[in-house]
Amino acid sequence: MNIVIAIDSFKGSLTSYEAGNAVKKSAEKVFPDSVINVCPIADGGEGTANAIISAVNGTLLKTAVHDPLNRPITAEYGIIPQSNTAVIEMASASGLTLISENERNPLYTTTYGAGEMIADAIEKDCRNFIIGIGGSATNDGGVGMLCALGFEFLDKDGKPIPFGAIGLKELAEIRTDKALPELKECRFSVACDVKNPLCGENGCSAIFAPQKGADPQSIELMDSLLLNYAKLTRIINPQADENAPGCGAAGGMGFALLSYLGATLCPGTELVINATGLEDMISKADLIITGEGRLDKQTCMGKAPAGIAKLAKKYGKKVIAFSGCIGEGANDCNEQGIDAFFPILRTPCNMEEATRKEIAEQNLTDTAEQVFRLIKTYV
Repeated sequence: MNIVIAIDSFKGSLTSYEAGNAVKKSAEKVFPDSVINVCPIADGGEGTANAIISAVNGTLLKTAVHDPLNRPITAEYGIIPQSNTAVIEMASASGLTLISENERNPLYTTTYGAGEMIADAIEKDCRNFIIGIGGSATNDGGVGMLCALGFEFLDKDGKPIPFGAIGLKELAEIRTDKALPELKECRFSVACDVKNPLCGENGCSAIFAPQKGADPQSIELMDSLLLNYAKLTRIINPQADENAPGCGAAGGMGFALLSYLGATLCPGTELVINATGLEDMISKADLIITGEGRLDKQTCMGKAPAGIAKLAKKYGKKVIAFSGCIGEGANDCNEQGIDAFFPILRTPCNMEEATRKEIAEQNLTDTAEQVFRLIKTYV
């Protein structure tokens, strides 16, 4: 039997690679003569860089950057040397998890650190970029990121505006002549499942800023400031469109990447599948194993297990999913190509116990073994 295992991370418990190997252990026990491939997977959010780099034997690097509040930190990103490709998670430098809950205020958080990661990769001769933009703490329209790449955002006196969305209050002019010249040689593919525009009732300020610490007054202010930023951007790039799908992703990072760097926005799972060569493995497999920490109705909205299942059905393959738990709408996964799914909890326990790495790993291994033993009775 040829088995492909592509499981998203069980957040707080297991990485994609760890979850995949836990299932592989059981598959080898029940089907010792099988060909079993583990392919780490993600949907563009946390774990994307590790998933791609692990699958293609790339290299992980560390670099000094600044966090969302402009404090020095060390961030990690991946490089695929054979294609001069950098794999970057924006959240490594500009993520919500990097600041405490009482520090969250998107008026003052910046994407500058994400731009520093890009600049570092350019310095290392990368010209192709895969960027995951999930989990941001920011709502600055990607201006901080662009500043790190040499773009200038100036006030009426020709001075740089402050970092964060609040800086847009002073924005009067945008200059591009000092942008890194190497950017003209670069191609950017962005993992983005968000379709929201930059501004308005469905824009980044109204929809996503509240979870980043914004109050109603700052939401209204940021929305108006981002609209003015979009108008000034059209002076630089008449094709810039703040209403294009995905412009509101990561607090307007999507707009900056599209309008200034000519990026292509792609569904996250699709981008990772293409980067890892997973489709070829699936086409040759007899059984596909996928899953994530929680299967529910959101799984069907572009998350990794649904993307894996859709691809598997293209080749008529059977799909089994494992999850830490299930939520409302999980049965919809059956309509999306997951033939059967299995939550791995085996005894009553609290959340802290369930998410302990060693417990989650053992539960996943034990559950997978029983499922494989059932399958063995039919093959």
